[in-house]
Amino acid sequence: MWISPAYAQAAGGTGGLNDLLMQTVVPFGLIFLILYFLVLRPQQQRARSQQEMVKNVRRGDSVVTSGGIIGKVTRANDDNEIELEIAPNVKVRCQRQMIAEVRSKGEPVKE
Repeated sequence: MWISPAYAQAAGGTGGLNDLLMQTVVPFGLIFLILYFLVLRPQQQRARSQQEMVKNVRRGDSVVTSGGIIGKVTRANDDNEIELEIAPNVKVRCQRQMIAEVRSKGEPVKE
């Protein structure tokens, strides 16, 4: 009687489940770790620094909005809005989250 080589190899009992885990799960885990350290973690750090920058915007700061408007902050309330002067006597209201960059810091608020 003739036995095929495939049956003979499977009958060895070499721990097929362990080999399956090592060949499939471990590489995916390594790929996830690499993606976390190269993509996700730096993105989270940039988001935190952006939130901190937006939170610290004060009157007199020169800012650039995400729409490309450059203006000087004339009023920064505690709520979600700021007021920008984009030209002499031209003021617009803008949400804080729309600030893309703070170009220069202004003077401190006089009490």
